[in-house]
Amino acid sequence: MPSNTSVPSPLPTTGYRALLRNREFAGLYASFTLTTAAGTLSGFALGTLVSHQTRSPFLTAVSMYGATFATVLGALTLMSVADGRRPRRTLVGLQCVSLAGVAAQAVPGLPLGARFGLLLVLGFFQSLGTGTRMGLLAEVVPVSAYALARSLMNITSGGMAVLGYAIGAVLLRYLTPQGVFVAATALTGVGTVIVAATVRDRSIRLTRRPGLRQTWTTNTALLSHSGQRALLLNLWIPNGLIVGCEALFISYAPQHAGAFLAAGSAGMLLGDLTVGRLLSAGQRRRRAFALRLLLAVPYLLFAVHPPLLVATAAVFVASTGFAATLPLQEQLLALTPDPVRGQVQGVESAGRMTWQGIGAAIAGGLAEHFTPGTAITAVAAVSVAVTVLSRPHVIRARAVRVETTGA
Repeated sequence: MPSNTSVPSPLPTTGYRALLRNREFAGLYASFTLTTAAGTLSGFALGTLVSHQTRSPFLTAVSMYGATFATVLGALTLMSVADGRRPRRTLVGLQCVSLAGVAAQAVPGLPLGARFGLLLVLGFFQSLGTGTRMGLLAEVVPVSAYALARSLMNITSGGMAVLGYAIGAVLLRYLTPQGVFVAATALTGVGTVIVAATVRDRSIRLTRRPGLRQTWTTNTALLSHSGQRALLLNLWIPNGLIVGCEALFISYAPQHAGAFLAAGSAGMLLGDLTVGRLLSAGQRRRRAFALRLLLAVPYLLFAVHPPLLVATAAVFVASTGFAATLPLQEQLLALTPDPVRGQVQGVESAGRMTWQGIGAAIAGGLAEHFTPGTAITAVAAVSVAVTVLSRPHVIRARAVRVETTGA
């Protein structure tokens, strides 16, 4: 066994504070927090910039979530680097690429075509970074603490989005979008330094050299497994369609988009806190279907163009349903062999983000021909239908999990 092979030390899993006493997890968590805040700021700034220049709901939606389209390229080509020989070096290098990309967005007068090109490049490398980060996470904490760790990261994502959208809206009163990009660049830079200072190279999880062939081999095995395939599709499609609803907030209510986005992020925070911290693994699994329905049903109210407070409350309540990802991710991890955990988690994240981009494109395209409220309602209705029709497949995946565990 290689000398740098390590096994996660026993870690109390009674709360988030115990997790944060783990230095490596704290480093991954802090860098993730800063990177998420930077992404929120830059996405809001770019969406505002594109909206002002084009007045197009489609281009505005794609500008906010367009980077997600490129994540599938990472999942299909080089995602096996997430299980490579030196994950720390890989993660630091990918953080540096993100830093350069965000900094480039701050260049004044950059053509929109170049900005969208940067989105695709960033999405590609960010997908590899996510796979590497989640592969490390599965080693840094015990399996019993994995859901709690993902919950904390999801809570932070929601919290940083609340702060990011609120701060972004304030900054745009005094700064140009390029100034907001500069702030996002600084946050990304600090996150890069933290990763380099706290994360160490861990076990070599892959016996073959990472690359295109290894990526395809693992992905083929992943998508050929009926249980993993059902879980992945349910992690991707309902989630992505609802993000499409969120992508229309600027077009639906330009003066109140910040409030909608902040309410959605706050709801996501509450849902992940409740489901990840207060419910057992069994309780999470039993409530997963109801949470996926909750994610979409409140958006049906947009069909009648409700008052601002009602619409904001609907967004808040619906976003608690994003916590349905936690039990599905737990089941997926249980079905995944240890040597390819990073790649599988990266594929899951890349597919989820790609479907967010697809959802934004679908919703934006509908809004070009109908009102934004009608588009939001239609996309939410499709999300409900997908959740209901796919439920039997998720139940069978749960049965496979039980059989695998008992084998």
